[in-house]
Amino acid sequence: MAVPVVIVLTKELLRVSRAGGGYHPQFVGDDHRELAARVIGIYQGHVGQRREQLESALTDLERDAPDFKLVRGFAKLLEREATFETRAPLPPERARRVAFEAAERVGVVTESDRERALAVAADRLAVEPDDLDESLYADLEDRQVLTDVSARYDPESLCRQYDLSLAQTALFDATEVRIESDDPKAVISAVKRLRLMYEIERTGDGRAVVVTGPTALFRRTRRYGTRFARLLRSVAKTAEWRLVATIDDDGTDRRLVLTGADVTVPDHEPVTAVTFDSGVEADFATRFEALDLDWDLVREPEPLAAGAHVVIPDFAFDYRYADFRVYFEIMGFWTPEYVAKKLDRLADLEDVELLVAVDRSLGVGEIEDIDQLTESGDASAEIEARDHRAITYSGTVRLKNVRDALRRYEDELVAESVAELPEKLVPEEDVTTLAAVAEEHGVSEDAIEARSLPEHERLGRTLVRPGVLDSLAGEIEAGMDLGDVESVLETHGIDDASAILSRLGYRVEWDGLSGGTVRER
Repeated sequence: MAVPVVIVLTKELLRVSRAGGGYHPQFVGDDHRELAARVIGIYQGHVGQRREQLESALTDLERDAPDFKLVRGFAKLLEREATFETRAPLPPERARRVAFEAAERVGVVTESDRERALAVAADRLAVEPDDLDESLYADLEDRQVLTDVSARYDPESLCRQYDLSLAQTALFDATEVRIESDDPKAVISAVKRLRLMYEIERTGDGRAVVVTGPTALFRRTRRYGTRFARLLRSVAKTAEWRLVATIDDDGTDRRLVLTGADVTVPDHEPVTAVTFDSGVEADFATRFEALDLDWDLVREPEPLAAGAHVVIPDFAFDYRYADFRVYFEIMGFWTPEYVAKKLDRLADLEDVELLVAVDRSLGVGEIEDIDQLTESGDASAEIEARDHRAITYSGTVRLKNVRDALRRYEDELVAESVAELPEKLVPEEDVTTLAAVAEEHGVSEDAIEARSLPEHERLGRTLVRPGVLDSLAGEIEAGMDLGDVESVLETHGIDDASAILSRLGYRVEWDGLSGGTVRER
């Protein structure tokens, strides 16, 4: 599914009131429908005409309108729906090249010199001089021709889109927004898909989502701000909502409040997914589950309460041999401070561990103390070096990094399991495996490997009593077909031929891919 362009207005078209020390976007009302209709009419009436003629008509309307910014705002939205083309008898670049060559030969100083040069160039191109003159600069923006205006907007929907775009433009200067909705799950889902920096606070009536605004960031505010602006569309789609923003108004903090009475979404459906990172979580889950580690991957685990805040991780890793869970969140935009806060939020909670993965390309902060940086000067490397729970990546999450992070927990869990096992293990079966003994004791294979198995010899992952080896030594001899040897081993419950044959002093002389003969080493 394609992601629509966020249609925000330029800063100079922002219409706000600062009455009472607040920050109030000047939304349109029913009395502005007529003006919206006139702007639509001007666009529709200038199909087939140059842009400069369209702009002239809009300028005339601005003189009569109560606010010229409103006319330009409506026009900005319709501009997105308009198609302009270059129309000329000749390709403009070719016309200019031939005309300039003729002018250089003629030596243009006066208007008559220009006409003579055009005549020479037109003769060379086999066209009339007037056609050549018309083509020279037909590709300039103001001379392009309006060929189509989409029927997407009527006066009502244009006003609704204007209000939405006006609010989005105002929010570009937000340092923080606090959102309360009757559908917090939809809001949180949109925030996570858009990869925004956020916190969730518990309130008396439910949850409030607090999102970091573009102005609070050090760099790449446009990239972050575009996704931030798209969030408002999803918020406005919920039935009841309230948004309170702190606006940085040239150094003065002002309060902006929006509700469903101010902004609604036009009928065309919004899209909140961001295509460049929409598959990161699914890609990770598919690759991780294919590893078949001692951890079970849980998608969308339960929210975690940390004081007055709530954290909603993307995944959890459940250790198969103990009641132990590690949560995992794949972050979007981040700063080192944001990562540290996310990790520290749960540090004091018992039995809660959290790993985070951060994309190097989405870092938007700075580290004020240069001494904190690693030699690379990379903020992502700095946070990774500072805290093993932070995993950096580019494009896709590296499984090795996640495996290494889990290994730290796993080592402790294995050590605890080993401590609970007898010093010596004596399986009843003459032939068994590490996996079978581990399953019997409810621990990992690593824990079994750390204990003594005095009555069995370990061959690969198989455990065999010496008596079985003595019996096999009498049943297997050099020159036997490998298939026959494997049949002998199966009667003793052994399916790992290579380790047993090596222990008995044999090797396999392979005959292609299908079989072989047992030989002495």
